[in-house]
Order: sequence, then C-alpha cells, then structure tokens
Amino acid sequence: MNDTKTWYVYVASYGREEGPLTTAEVTERIRSGQVDRETLVYADGLANWEPAGRRHEFNAAFTSQPPAPPPPVPTAPTLAHEIDYEIHGDDMQFVEITLDPGEACVAEAGSFLYMDPGIEMHTIFGDGSGQEGGFMGKLLSAGKRVLTGESLFMTVFGNAVAKQRKVAFAAPYPGKIVPFDLQQHNNTMMCQKDAFLCAAKGITVGIAFQKRLGAGLFGGEGFILQKLEGDGLAFVHAGGSIIARQLRPGETMRLDTGCLMAFENSVTYDIQMVAGIKTALFGGEGLFYAALTGPGTVWIQSMPFSRLADRIIAALPRTGGTQKGEGSILGGLGGAIMGDRS
Repeated sequence: MNDTKTWYVYVASYGREEGPLTTAEVTERIRSGQVDRETLVYADGLANWEPAGRRHEFNAAFTSQPPAPPPPVPTAPTLAHEIDYEIHGDDMQFVEITLDPGEACVAEAGSFLYMDPGIEMHTIFGDGSGQEGGFMGKLLSAGKRVLTGESLFMTVFGNAVAKQRKVAFAAPYPGKIVPFDLQQHNNTMMCQKDAFLCAAKGITVGIAFQKRLGAGLFGGEGFILQKLEGDGLAFVHAGGSIIARQLRPGETMRLDTGCLMAFENSVTYDIQMVAGIKTALFGGEGLFYAALTGPGTVWIQSMPFSRLADRIIAALPRTGGTQKGEGSILGGLGGAIMGDRS
C-alpha cells in the first residue's frame, strides 16, 4: 500500500471535501465507520472521483471491517398489560402484583387477598382479554369456563389513580405459585383445569379439548384442559412442590395423570395403560399413566389437590376413617372419655 499518496474524501452528508489525507488516515476512517464503500475518494493520477470500495489500496481495510448489524426486526405490539409482581410465602403462597396507572389484571373469583386504595374491581363475563367479540362471544367465553369447572365470572382489578398500587391473590390450598411469561412459551400454555390463579389483563383463559380418546377418558382431567394464550404474565397454582422437566424431541416421560400441572403446546400428551395385570390391579397406582413426548417443557406437581382431599376424607371418622389417638396415650378410649364419639 502506498502511504505517500495524497487523498481527498468527499463527505456527502456535509457536501464538502476533506483532505489532504494519507492512505493510513483514510484506512483508519474506514475502520471507524466514517468512510464506507460508496464514499467518493480522489488522489493525484485518478481521472475522476471513485467509490472507496473500488480502490485496491483500501481492500484490506474493508475486508477487516465488521459487518453491519442486521436491521432490528419489528415486533408486534404487546396486547397484555405489563405488570410487576412478587411471590410471598413458602407452602401457602400469595402473589402481590404492582399495577402502574391504567394497568389491570384478572383473577379467579375467590382468589382476592388485599388491595391498596385506588384499585377498582368489577366482575365480568369471560377473561377480559378483549377477544370475546360482543355479547355472544362473552357468553361463549363464560360457557367455556363452566366446562373447566370454574365460575361464570372473573374479576378485573384496575389501577385508577396516578401512582403505583398493589393487589394480591392467594393460593387456594398448600402448594406453589408458578409465573409464566407466555411470550417465552410460544404465547400458549396448557394446564390442568383448576390451575389458573390470575394474569395480566389481555391474557385469554380458554379451554382445549384432548384430541386422543384415551387422554380424554382416562387422563384425570377429562377431555378438557385450560389453555392460556397471550403475550404477558399468567400465574398458575398447583399442590406440593413443582418441578420442570425439559424434554428433547422424541423423548417421552411417564407420570401419574393427576401430577401433571402444565406443559407447553409443543408437547404431545397421551394416556397409556400400566403394563401387567397384577401391577394394574394391585399396584395401587391406577390403571393408566400420562405419557408426554417432547420437544417442550413439562411442569409436575408432587401433591395434587385431589390426592390430598382423598387422604383427608379417608381419615375422617364419619366416613370410615380411623383416629390415630392424636395427643392421647389412650387412643380411641381417650377420645370416648373426652366426649369425642365421632
């Protein structure tokens, strides 16, 4: 490269020439991004101005120049409100949601815990996502909720003042609250039909019918699962401890049908029969288990509420259960003496 050649650079944005410059100085401007391939340069011996990208003196500089970053991909506007939250507690959890002015969230009837002054609440048909499409759409949305065993109504909590306000929702039984950012799960999440707790306004809470007959008849959740759709936060509750399992494409895991809490829409859900007649009849785990095949993530609960309720009912004396003599060395005799004849 001839460093003694004198160059002039035409800066189009300013409409003027700059120079004289050495070859090294022009090279430095190329590397810093001030001169690109279309910038006009001139030097003694050239018939006219030429684009810098055509001059062999600067080939090495343009080759070493990092490629320009791709233009940003336009993103669709967010439909759900962007809420902040904090989960409190260990086994009996509640979620505290912070609402900016004008923001709102929706919740299952009966899950409300407390709210700051300035929060307004009202009851609606459906989920308040704005996708119901008139009265008939709202009626259909409410009807879908009845099929999942939920109330006809949901409650909207909105911030009507000019500063941040908080509202909290409590879990209905011991377990964990799991937040899902639906944007990170292809905007769709499937969960057991009583798992939904609350969500940012704009999230659609619908239903999904199982396509496989076996999953519908023996899956513990019937043909119907809750389907959460949108681009914001949704909060799901389940019993006991919660674990997440990432399944690779084609990888299958089997679990108790009642322990399935949620899974991504890319996961295939089916029901399989327990192998072996003795295991099926006397194993104590039922005749069927759930089979989930990846790719995708599956969330599992360690203590389904139905299992907890069955244990409580079985332990009640009026339903055939037996007392364990809690707190008494006399056991049942002590209970009779103390007046507990149940």
